[in-house]
Amino acid sequence: MEDITSAKQRVHKIMLTNRRTCTINGVSDVLSFDIHEILLETDQGMLMIKGDDLHVNRLTLEKGEVDIDGRIDSLAYSEATGYHNKSESFLTKLFK
Repeated sequence: MEDITSAKQRVHKIMLTNRRTCTINGVSDVLSFDIHEILLETDQGMLMIKGDDLHVNRLTLEKGEVDIDGRIDSLAYSEATGYHNKSESFLTKLFK
């Protein structure tokens, strides 16, 4: 029997080392990033990473992997439902 893995069946895993390096699996898309904030679409919902001097070192969307360096202060999830609704922005929904 073959093991068929779709994008929704990927393992979502975060490995954070000393709040300086982070490897994330199960990433569908990088929606935005700058040195203070990175917004990722993952298989488990939207993930906002906040910190200082943040850099996306490696991005492999085919495998769903992202490597991030910098000082990581917080990781926050929100539900992905309704993200594509144009009447209300994602950030408005995130900070309700």
